[in-house]
Amino acid sequence: MPLPIIASPDYDAPLPLGHRFPMGKFRALADVLQARDLVPEGFARPEPADEGLLCLAHERAYVRRVCETALTPLEERRIGLPVTADVAKRARAAVGGTLLAARLALQQGLACNTAGGSHHAAHAGGAGFCVFNDVAVASLELLAKREVRRVLIIDLDVHQGDGTALILAHEPRAYTFSMHCQANFPSIKPPSDRDIGLARGMGDAQYLEVLEGALPEVFAAARPDLIFYNAGVDVHEADQLGQLCLSDAGLAAREAMVLDFAMAQGVPLASVLGGGYGPDAHAVALRHAILPQLAAKRV
Repeated sequence: MPLPIIASPDYDAPLPLGHRFPMGKFRALADVLQARDLVPEGFARPEPADEGLLCLAHERAYVRRVCETALTPLEERRIGLPVTADVAKRARAAVGGTLLAARLALQQGLACNTAGGSHHAAHAGGAGFCVFNDVAVASLELLAKREVRRVLIIDLDVHQGDGTALILAHEPRAYTFSMHCQANFPSIKPPSDRDIGLARGMGDAQYLEVLEGALPEVFAAARPDLIFYNAGVDVHEADQLGQLCLSDAGLAAREAMVLDFAMAQGVPLASVLGGGYGPDAHAVALRHAILPQLAAKRV
Protein backbone atom coordinates (compact mmCIF):
# COMPACT_ATOMS: atom_id res chain seq x y z
CA MET A 1 0.00 0.00 0.00
CA PRO A 2 1.23 3.54 -0.65
CA LEU A 3 2.42 5.74 2.18
CA PRO A 4 -0.55 7.43 3.89
CA ILE A 5 -0.12 11.20 3.54
CA ILE A 6 -2.65 13.49 5.18
CA ALA A 7 -3.54 16.89 3.74
CA SER A 8 -6.49 19.25 3.67
CA PRO A 9 -7.41 22.45 1.82
CA ASP A 10 -8.08 23.84 5.31
CA TYR A 11 -4.34 23.70 6.09
CA ASP A 12 -3.94 26.90 4.04
CA ALA A 13 -5.56 29.95 5.66
CA PRO A 14 -5.33 33.55 4.41
CA LEU A 15 -2.93 35.84 6.27
CA PRO A 16 -2.16 39.53 5.84
CA LEU A 17 0.18 40.30 2.94
CA GLY A 18 3.81 40.12 3.99
CA HIS A 19 3.20 38.07 7.15
CA ARG A 20 6.38 36.19 8.04
CA PHE A 21 4.63 32.85 8.59
CA PRO A 22 4.92 31.09 5.19
CA MET A 23 1.34 29.81 4.96
CA GLY A 24 1.82 29.15 1.25
CA LYS A 25 4.14 26.25 2.02
CA PHE A 26 1.20 23.95 2.77
CA ARG A 27 -0.33 24.29 -0.67
CA ALA A 28 3.12 24.21 -2.26
CA LEU A 29 3.97 20.99 -0.41
CA ALA A 30 0.77 19.31 -1.56
CA ASP A 31 1.61 20.32 -5.13
CA VAL A 32 5.15 18.93 -4.83
CA LEU A 33 3.95 15.60 -3.43
CA GLN A 34 1.36 15.26 -6.20
CA ALA A 35 3.92 16.16 -8.88
CA ARG A 36 6.24 13.46 -7.55
CA ASP A 37 3.42 10.90 -7.63
CA LEU A 38 3.64 10.26 -3.89
CA VAL A 39 -0.16 10.27 -3.48
CA PRO A 40 -1.39 7.99 -6.31
CA GLU A 41 -4.63 7.32 -4.45
CA GLY A 42 -5.01 10.88 -3.20
CA PHE A 43 -4.43 12.45 0.19
CA ALA A 44 -6.10 11.12 3.30
CA ARG A 45 -8.46 13.85 4.53
CA PRO A 46 -8.75 14.57 8.26
CA GLU A 47 -11.83 15.46 10.23
CA PRO A 48 -11.37 18.70 12.19
CA ALA A 49 -10.90 18.19 15.91
CA ASP A 50 -13.96 19.06 17.96
CA GLU A 51 -13.90 21.02 21.20
CA GLY A 52 -14.07 17.92 23.40
CA LEU A 53 -10.98 16.45 21.77
CA LEU A 54 -9.05 19.72 22.03
CA CYS A 55 -9.89 19.98 25.73
CA LEU A 56 -7.79 16.89 26.42
CA ALA A 57 -4.77 19.21 26.21
CA HIS A 58 -6.17 22.74 26.48
CA GLU A 59 -8.34 24.75 28.83
CA ARG A 60 -11.97 24.70 27.73
CA ALA A 61 -12.25 28.49 27.93
CA TYR A 62 -9.25 28.92 25.62
CA VAL A 63 -10.60 26.38 23.13
CA ARG A 64 -13.94 28.16 23.11
CA ARG A 65 -12.33 31.56 22.49
CA VAL A 66 -10.39 30.17 19.53
CA CYS A 67 -13.43 28.50 18.01
CA GLU A 68 -15.48 31.68 18.47
CA THR A 69 -12.59 33.87 17.18
CA ALA A 70 -12.70 35.79 20.44
CA LEU A 71 -9.05 35.75 21.54
CA THR A 72 -7.72 38.85 23.24
CA PRO A 73 -5.14 41.01 21.41
CA LEU A 74 -2.50 39.75 23.85
CA GLU A 75 -3.33 36.11 23.08
CA GLU A 76 -3.07 36.80 19.34
CA ARG A 77 0.27 38.58 19.80
CA ARG A 78 1.63 35.57 21.66
CA ILE A 79 0.53 33.28 18.86
CA GLY A 80 1.78 35.64 16.17
CA LEU A 81 -1.21 35.02 13.92
CA PRO A 82 -4.55 36.74 13.56
CA VAL A 83 -6.87 33.96 14.76
CA THR A 84 -9.63 34.38 12.21
CA ALA A 85 -12.29 31.78 11.44
CA ASP A 86 -10.00 30.36 8.73
CA VAL A 87 -7.01 30.16 11.07
CA ALA A 88 -9.14 28.48 13.75
CA LYS A 89 -10.42 26.00 11.16
CA ARG A 90 -6.85 25.35 10.07
CA ALA A 91 -5.73 24.64 13.65
CA ARG A 92 -8.58 22.18 14.19
CA ALA A 93 -7.84 20.45 10.87
CA ALA A 94 -4.16 20.07 11.74
CA VAL A 95 -5.02 18.34 15.03
CA GLY A 96 -7.37 16.01 13.19
CA GLY A 97 -4.62 15.32 10.67
CA THR A 98 -2.11 14.33 13.32
CA LEU A 99 -4.58 12.02 15.01
CA LEU A 100 -5.41 10.43 11.64
CA ALA A 101 -1.69 10.06 10.85
CA ALA A 102 -1.17 8.26 14.17
CA ARG A 103 -4.02 5.84 13.53
CA LEU A 104 -2.87 5.12 9.99
CA ALA A 105 0.69 4.60 11.23
CA LEU A 106 -0.58 2.08 13.75
CA GLN A 107 -2.20 0.21 10.84
CA GLN A 108 0.55 0.55 8.22
CA GLY A 109 3.77 1.41 10.05
CA LEU A 110 4.33 4.91 8.67
CA ALA A 111 2.14 7.93 7.96
CA CYS A 112 2.83 11.64 7.36
CA ASN A 113 0.73 14.66 8.22
CA THR A 114 1.51 17.66 5.99
CA ALA A 115 0.68 20.02 8.87
CA GLY A 116 1.01 19.89 12.64
CA GLY A 117 3.95 20.05 14.98
CA SER A 118 2.46 23.02 16.84
CA HIS A 119 4.61 22.37 19.89
CA HIS A 120 4.55 25.83 21.48
CA ALA A 121 0.82 25.72 22.28
CA ALA A 122 0.37 25.00 25.98
CA HIS A 123 -2.60 24.23 28.22
CA ALA A 124 -3.87 27.78 28.63
CA GLY A 125 -2.95 29.32 25.29
CA GLY A 126 -0.97 29.34 22.11
CA ALA A 127 2.41 30.83 21.17
CA GLY A 128 4.93 30.93 18.36
CA PHE A 129 2.50 30.40 15.43
CA CYS A 130 0.92 27.49 17.34
CA VAL A 131 -2.79 27.54 18.26
CA PHE A 132 -3.46 23.96 19.39
CA ASN A 133 -0.87 21.33 20.29
CA ASP A 134 -1.75 18.57 17.86
CA VAL A 135 0.79 15.99 19.07
CA ALA A 136 -0.24 16.43 22.71
CA VAL A 137 -3.93 16.14 21.85
CA ALA A 138 -3.38 13.05 19.70
CA SER A 139 -1.17 11.42 22.33
CA LEU A 140 -3.72 11.94 25.09
CA GLU A 141 -6.59 10.71 22.93
CA LEU A 142 -4.80 7.52 21.92
CA LEU A 143 -3.73 6.84 25.49
CA ALA A 144 -7.23 7.51 26.84
CA LYS A 145 -8.78 5.17 24.27
CA ARG A 146 -6.10 2.53 24.98
CA GLU A 147 -5.11 2.49 21.33
CA VAL A 148 -1.50 2.74 22.54
CA ARG A 149 0.16 2.09 25.86
CA ARG A 150 3.13 4.46 25.59
CA VAL A 151 4.22 7.12 23.10
CA LEU A 152 7.54 8.75 22.28
CA ILE A 153 7.66 12.26 20.86
CA ILE A 154 10.86 12.92 18.90
CA ASP A 155 10.91 16.69 18.34
CA LEU A 156 13.71 17.82 16.02
CA ASP A 157 12.29 21.23 15.20
CA VAL A 158 14.96 23.90 15.77
CA HIS A 159 12.87 25.35 18.62
CA GLN A 160 12.32 23.52 21.89
CA GLY A 161 8.93 21.85 22.30
CA ASP A 162 7.96 23.81 25.38
CA GLY A 163 4.18 23.45 25.10
CA THR A 164 4.40 19.70 24.59
CA ALA A 165 6.72 19.38 27.58
CA LEU A 166 4.31 21.32 29.78
CA ILE A 167 1.13 19.53 28.69
CA LEU A 168 2.62 16.04 29.01
CA ALA A 169 4.81 16.69 32.07
CA HIS A 170 2.57 14.61 34.34
CA GLU A 171 1.69 11.89 31.82
CA PRO A 172 4.14 9.05 32.49
CA ARG A 173 3.05 7.15 29.40
CA ALA A 174 4.27 9.92 27.08
CA TYR A 175 8.01 10.55 26.74
CA THR A 176 9.09 13.90 25.28
CA PHE A 177 12.46 14.33 23.57
CA SER A 178 13.46 17.70 22.13
CA MET A 179 16.73 18.40 20.30
CA HIS A 180 16.93 22.07 19.39
CA CYS A 181 19.08 25.19 19.15
CA GLN A 182 19.60 26.22 22.76
CA ALA A 183 19.91 29.95 22.05
CA ASN A 184 16.73 30.10 19.99
CA PHE A 185 13.06 30.66 20.95
CA PRO A 186 11.56 30.05 23.48
CA SER A 187 13.68 31.90 26.01
CA ILE A 188 12.23 29.83 28.87
CA LYS A 189 12.49 26.12 28.15
CA PRO A 190 10.51 23.92 30.55
CA PRO A 191 12.10 20.48 30.81
CA SER A 192 11.12 17.72 28.44
CA ASP A 193 11.86 14.17 29.57
CA ARG A 194 15.06 14.62 27.56
CA ASP A 195 16.39 17.88 26.14
CA ILE A 196 19.50 18.39 24.04
CA GLY A 197 20.35 22.03 23.41
CA LEU A 198 22.67 22.57 20.45
CA ALA A 199 25.06 25.42 19.78
CA ARG A 200 24.28 27.98 17.08
CA GLY A 201 25.74 27.18 13.69
CA MET A 202 26.03 23.40 14.19
CA GLY A 203 26.33 21.58 10.87
CA ASP A 204 25.58 18.16 9.46
CA ALA A 205 28.28 15.93 10.93
CA GLN A 206 28.05 17.02 14.55
CA TYR A 207 24.24 17.22 14.50
CA LEU A 208 23.88 13.70 13.11
CA GLU A 209 26.42 12.33 15.59
CA VAL A 210 24.46 13.77 18.53
CA LEU A 211 21.16 12.44 17.20
CA GLU A 212 22.55 8.98 16.49
CA GLY A 213 23.71 8.73 20.08
CA ALA A 214 20.45 9.99 21.54
CA LEU A 215 17.90 7.86 19.69
CA PRO A 216 18.69 4.51 21.39
CA GLU A 217 18.73 6.20 24.80
CA VAL A 218 15.35 7.90 24.48
CA PHE A 219 13.80 4.81 22.94
CA ALA A 220 14.99 2.65 25.83
CA ALA A 221 13.58 5.15 28.32
CA ALA A 222 10.26 5.59 26.49
CA ARG A 223 9.50 1.95 25.56
CA PRO A 224 6.89 3.21 23.06
CA ASP A 225 4.48 1.45 20.78
CA LEU A 226 4.05 4.65 18.72
CA ILE A 227 6.47 7.43 17.79
CA PHE A 228 5.41 10.97 16.88
CA TYR A 229 8.13 12.68 14.87
CA ASN A 230 8.14 16.48 14.63
CA ALA A 231 10.25 16.87 11.50
CA GLY A 232 10.73 20.64 11.49
CA VAL A 233 13.04 21.76 8.68
CA ASP A 234 13.97 25.02 10.38
CA VAL A 235 17.31 23.38 11.22
CA HIS A 236 18.27 24.08 7.58
CA GLU A 237 21.09 26.52 6.86
CA ALA A 238 18.79 28.72 4.75
CA ASP A 239 15.95 28.92 7.27
CA GLN A 240 14.90 32.42 8.27
CA LEU A 241 14.44 31.60 11.98
CA GLY A 242 16.70 28.60 12.52
CA GLN A 243 20.32 29.35 13.55
CA LEU A 244 21.52 25.81 12.77
CA CYS A 245 23.29 24.89 9.54
CA LEU A 246 22.07 21.58 8.11
CA SER A 247 22.41 21.21 4.37
CA ASP A 248 19.87 19.48 2.12
CA ALA A 249 21.98 16.33 2.39
CA GLY A 250 22.17 16.65 6.16
CA LEU A 251 18.42 17.08 6.40
CA ALA A 252 17.88 13.98 4.27
CA ALA A 253 20.32 12.03 6.42
CA ARG A 254 18.43 13.10 9.56
CA GLU A 255 15.10 11.94 8.15
CA ALA A 256 16.56 8.62 7.00
CA MET A 257 18.13 8.09 10.43
CA VAL A 258 14.85 8.59 12.29
CA LEU A 259 12.81 6.51 9.84
CA ASP A 260 15.30 3.65 9.80
CA PHE A 261 15.64 3.68 13.58
CA ALA A 262 11.86 3.42 14.08
CA MET A 263 11.59 0.65 11.51
CA ALA A 264 14.47 -1.28 13.06
CA GLN A 265 12.62 -1.22 16.39
CA GLY A 266 9.38 -2.30 14.72
CA VAL A 267 7.52 0.73 16.09
CA PRO A 268 5.02 2.72 13.98
CA LEU A 269 5.91 6.34 13.28
CA ALA A 270 3.62 9.28 12.52
CA SER A 271 5.35 12.41 11.30
CA VAL A 272 4.15 15.99 11.58
CA LEU A 273 5.43 18.94 9.59
CA GLY A 274 6.94 21.29 12.18
CA GLY A 275 8.64 24.58 11.43
CA GLY A 276 10.23 25.86 8.27
CA TYR A 277 10.48 29.56 7.45
CA GLY A 278 11.50 31.82 4.62
CA PRO A 279 10.12 34.18 2.00
CA ASP A 280 10.10 31.48 -0.71
CA ALA A 281 7.28 29.09 0.28
CA HIS A 282 8.17 26.67 -2.53
CA ALA A 283 11.78 26.37 -1.33
CA VAL A 284 10.56 25.63 2.21
CA ALA A 285 8.08 23.09 0.85
CA LEU A 286 10.87 21.26 -0.98
CA ARG A 287 12.64 20.76 2.35
CA HIS A 288 9.46 19.46 3.95
CA ALA A 289 9.02 17.05 1.02
CA ILE A 290 12.26 15.20 1.85
CA LEU A 291 10.66 13.15 4.64
CA PRO A 292 7.60 11.81 2.78
CA GLN A 293 9.81 11.13 -0.24
CA LEU A 294 12.08 8.94 1.90
CA ALA A 295 9.20 7.40 3.85
CA ALA A 296 7.43 6.37 0.64
CA LYS A 297 10.46 4.24 -0.27
CA ARG A 298 10.16 2.38 3.02
CA VAL A 299 6.53 1.21 2.96
